Parts: sequence; structure tokens; C-alpha cells
Amino acid sequence: MKGDGHVDHPLIGHRVRDIASGTEGTLMAVVLEQLPTHSGKPRTARLAYIRPNTGGPELTTAVDNIERIGG
Repeated sequence: MKGDGHVDHPLIGHRVRDIASGTEGTLMAVVLEQLPTHSGKPRTARLAYIRPNTGGPELTTAVDNIERIGG
């Protein structure tokens, strides 16, 4: 892990698909983020940041929701 919460991932810079939404784009980063919970105790999640092929803001999704596409 890097000091700013970013973590290495083999698909960074590659074309990926978010399985949940079907969005396709380039994986720009994977970041560890603290997420709130109902109990008030935060939990850590690995979030993938995808820049959509169609442009617009980057999409975030769980790292487990991404798959590589293309070659």
C-alpha cells in the first residue's frame, strides 16, 4: 500500500468492466477507504475508480466487481 491509501492492482491502466453497472472504462486507481456503518464503527473497503469510455466522472465500485476486458 502507498501512503495515500492507494494500493497496487494488476489491472490499473487496463480496460475493465464494472459487473454491477456494466460500465466499461479504464481502471485508474484502487484505494482503501473508511466507510461508515450503522454501528458507528468504520470499515475498510477497497474501491476501484473507473474512468468510463464515454467520459464523465469516474465511477467507484468494489474491487471484486471489476473484470478485465479486451486484450
